[in-house]
Amino acid sequence: MNHRTALGALHIGALFFGLTGVFGKLASAAPAIIVFGRAAFAVLALAVFAGFARKAWQPLQAQDWRRLLLGGVLLAGHWVSFFIAVKVAGVAIATLGFASFPAFTVILEGLLFRERIRSNEIVLVLLVSIGLVLVTPDFDLASQATSGLLWALLSGLLFSLLSLTNRAGSGRIPAVQAALCQNAVVAMCLLPAAAPALGSVSAMDWLWIGLLGVFCTGVAHSLFVASLAVIKARTAAVVFALEPVYGIAMAWLIFAETPTLRMLMGGALIILAIVISSRLAASNPPAKVAAAQG
Repeated sequence: MNHRTALGALHIGALFFGLTGVFGKLASAAPAIIVFGRAAFAVLALAVFAGFARKAWQPLQAQDWRRLLLGGVLLAGHWVSFFIAVKVAGVAIATLGFASFPAFTVILEGLLFRERIRSNEIVLVLLVSIGLVLVTPDFDLASQATSGLLWALLSGLLFSLLSLTNRAGSGRIPAVQAALCQNAVVAMCLLPAAAPALGSVSAMDWLWIGLLGVFCTGVAHSLFVASLAVIKARTAAVVFALEPVYGIAMAWLIFAETPTLRMLMGGALIILAIVISSRLAASNPPAKVAAAQG
């Protein structure tokens, strides 16, 4: 894979991640079923990729299994809250609310790892905060927009905790192996809630869930990992900052979710914050990048 091909793969991966909310809204199934199906299909796709990848699997120690188990539980909560936000408030608000996770990461890193919060990181938190204020049409907790945004913020918080969990074990576990194991944990966590209704899921819903698991999780993550062999982590992170742009654009085209000027301004500030966060993290090795969302 050369530089140009790797850059193209990154953009395709970002597009697939951006389609997460779209496929989640197209599927009429409950969030628990969507997350279970997504994780199950992702395990299959990642297993195929791991079969072709070098050094994609290694023996795990007890502490690795504990960390992967915790990461899987956080990933399950992250996905469930994200898809609830999609169902309640739409793709745009859910995607932008989730995109607040860099601000949570800055704050939590300072608290958990006792790292000094720099002035430019404070600017990042302020940009995200202002962006979220602009994205929210009103602050009535009874409104769907506000309720959905709160679910999306919970999704961003859980993803930030997942990122920090993966950071603590970075360098020990290959990225594809970690993603596969965590998706397996997600599937096991959601199976009790999803099992009673699996027989009633329509064929069309299984199609959307399958696309979500294979392309928006397995393929997107595999493209991301493969491209890091050629592309710098800084470039990769900035490209993936386009994920909300792709998601909102597709929701605009498919569901006619036309964003207001205020929402676009808020989204622009949040995306700017993601780019700043990406540059702040440019010195981190690729292994420290968490399994990407969606």
